Amino acid sequence: MHRYAILLLIGFGALIACSRPAHPPAGRWIGHYDAPDVMVDVRLEIGRDGTVRASAPDLLDVGQVSDKDRAAMHTRLAGDLAESWDEVAPRAMDFDGRVFRKPGGVAPQMEWDPQTKQMKLVFYFGTKHSIHISMHAVDNFDSDPWAR
Repeated sequence: MHRYAILLLIGFGALIACSRPAHPPAGRWIGHYDAPDVMVDVRLEIGRDGTVRASAPDLLDVGQVSDKDRAAMHTRLAGDLAESWDEVAPRAMDFDGRVFRKPGGVAPQMEWDPQTKQMKLVFYFGTKHSIHISMHAVDNFDSDPWAR
C-alpha cells in the first residue's frame, strides 16, 4: 500500500507541474524571409502581460528582379513596417510553453524553444504552404532585419 501512495504522490506532483500556465517570454524580435518569389519583414513584441504585437509586411510573386531592385524592395518593406508599427494593436494569444495560437485556435502563430531561446514566426500566405521565419532578439526596433 505504501508504494501506491508514493506513486500517487509522484503522479499528482507531475500533474501539478504540467498544469502550471506557461508565461510567454517578454521581448522584441526581428526577422526576415527572402526567397526568389517571397520577401517578408517581421517585427514581434511580447509584453510583460503576455500580449503580442506582430507585423509582417510581404511581397509575393516577386519574380526575377535585379539585385538593385531587390534592395529597393527590402527598403520598401522595412519602411512600411516602421511606418505602420504604431498602429499594430496588442493581442492576447494562447501559449502552452512552446506554441502561440490565436485564442481558441489550432494553427500555430509562433513557436518558442525555451532551451535555445529561439523564436520562430509562422507566416501563412494564401493557399500556399506556411514558412517558419527565424527571429532575432533585439533591444529596440531600429535594427535593420535585412542586415542579419
